[in-house]
Amino acid sequence: MAEATVAEVMAELAALEDPKAREVNLRHGDDHGVNLGKLRAVAKRLKTQQDLARELWATADTAARLLALLICRPKAFGRDELDAMLRDARVPKVHDWLVNYVVKKSPHAEDLRVAWSADADPVVASAGWALTTDRVAKKPGGLDLPGLLDVVEAEMKGAPDRLQWAMNHCLAQIGIDHPEHRARAVAIGERLGVLKDYPTPPGCTSPYAPVWIAEMVRRQHA
Repeated sequence: MAEATVAEVMAELAALEDPKAREVNLRHGDDHGVNLGKLRAVAKRLKTQQDLARELWATADTAARLLALLICRPKAFGRDELDAMLRDARVPKVHDWLVNYVVKKSPHAEDLRVAWSADADPVVASAGWALTTDRVAKKPGGLDLPGLLDVVEAEMKGAPDRLQWAMNHCLAQIGIDHPEHRARAVAIGERLGVLKDYPTPPGCTSPYAPVWIAEMVRRQHA
């Protein structure tokens, strides 16, 4: 299927639909029933097809959009196009993949990071914080880390779930990667108590920032 049509791809995705997978995904807010391993196999066969990716995105079908994000050319999207896509991406997995697989590789990533972080829509703002966390880890130069900690300290406790989760990740990343801010990051996490009681499976690290920071620092020095 070198030059697949949208109809062919949609038929293939429909054939991969698994009610049990849909049931599991729905618990996380993801309304599709395609096993992600099988979805990735379809993407691997299709390879990069930007026009098809845009057409699949336009269907608004969750599985089709996830596939679109795997076969697109991230740098081919314009800034306003990415902004519109993010505002339309209300399914958590689509939102997550769009930010991580596409926007992070875009020449517009920094511009969108700044714009989204200040957005009144908490889901859009969470994308801005995700991009900020990426910069904290990879290119912290120019970032106001104490200023970011000020915002987290003031706003994280009362933030909606998705935004709170993204701010918490940024808090932990600052503590993990920047020893000079570690004590303050841990203190903010302890004082706010965000995600302290989050159910964490055995063998996994708690998302509670003080525990998360301590564990990742321990691994760095192991």
